[in-house]
Amino acid sequence: MEKSAASKKTAANASRKSDAKKSAVKKTAAKETEAKKTAAKKTAAKKTAAARKTAAGKTAGKTGAKSAAAKQVPPLKRQAPAKKPAVAPKKATAAVKGVAPAKTVAPKPPRGESRTALVRRARRINRELAEVYPYAHPELDFENPFQLVVATVLSAQTTDLRVNQTTPALFAKYPTPEDLAAAVPEEVEEILRPTGFFRAKTKSVIGLSKALTEDFGGEVPGRLEDLVKLPGVGRKTAFVVLGNAFGRPGITVDTHFQRLVRRWRWTEETDPDKIEAAVGALFPKSDWTDLSHHVIWHGRRICHARKPACGACPVAPLCPAYGEGETDPEKAKKLLKYEKGGFPGQRLKPPQAYLDAGGKPAPPLGAG
Repeated sequence: MEKSAASKKTAANASRKSDAKKSAVKKTAAKETEAKKTAAKKTAAKKTAAARKTAAGKTAGKTGAKSAAAKQVPPLKRQAPAKKPAVAPKKATAAVKGVAPAKTVAPKPPRGESRTALVRRARRINRELAEVYPYAHPELDFENPFQLVVATVLSAQTTDLRVNQTTPALFAKYPTPEDLAAAVPEEVEEILRPTGFFRAKTKSVIGLSKALTEDFGGEVPGRLEDLVKLPGVGRKTAFVVLGNAFGRPGITVDTHFQRLVRRWRWTEETDPDKIEAAVGALFPKSDWTDLSHHVIWHGRRICHARKPACGACPVAPLCPAYGEGETDPEKAKKLLKYEKGGFPGQRLKPPQAYLDAGGKPAPPLGAG
């Protein structure tokens, strides 16, 4: 019995020792694992720090190289930022019912000329022409808006001089829109025959007179959208009437105007509405009406279509097309027309300022 009890105690002690050893082994293994993890973390941290130092060194090297290169190479001149293209004032291209509005167009300057230089050159040309033609005025004879709108319609495909020689008889017989609206077409055609295309023009002036009588109480309207509704009246005619009868700025794009603004390279457009928008963008709105007079006068007197008198041109230094015409001053003077060449102007009854400046009134129809 005693031996059996002793054996049991011995076995129990051995079991306890075995458990203790196992526990110690587990603790040791856990400590070793923890130590390995800590060592791995430290190693990773060292590698990261080393990588950061290496990257910083490379960046510093590149920055230093750039700084050195910047010291060796002279800095380039700063280029002015590109300006946004100017657009025509909204009112110049306002939508009109039944009529396609003039599209906004940014004029293209000549090669090598900046937008700012183009604006300055265009405005200088206008100032120079204002000094040459301080008395520039509409060259159609008129005493009221009705006479002006009729005369402008008749000026298509003919000269203002021919219209001025023809309208006195027309307005003497039909002084009001009501009178012309009730006219016999054949009688009006006979009066308008010298202006050319007299049948179509007769239809237009009688038609617009009827429209004025029926829709506007016999008065010429002072709005673009109303004027262009009249038979034979487009944007060009409307702006002539608005600018010269109502004092509202407008650009008159006739054949002379189109020719000169292209020669001066204010625009490369060929469509009248686009020319109106492009040139309008170069000038303040308040200049538009007088600008039209200056350009048209210069086109009629000096910068002719076939033989421009380049040698007598006051804006020759500003003109990219200088040399297309006669450059010899003496020969160029012989090409001058109207008052510059000693010939009468376009109007039978011109403004007094024109007469005071030496201008001559045009002869009546059939004279001389």
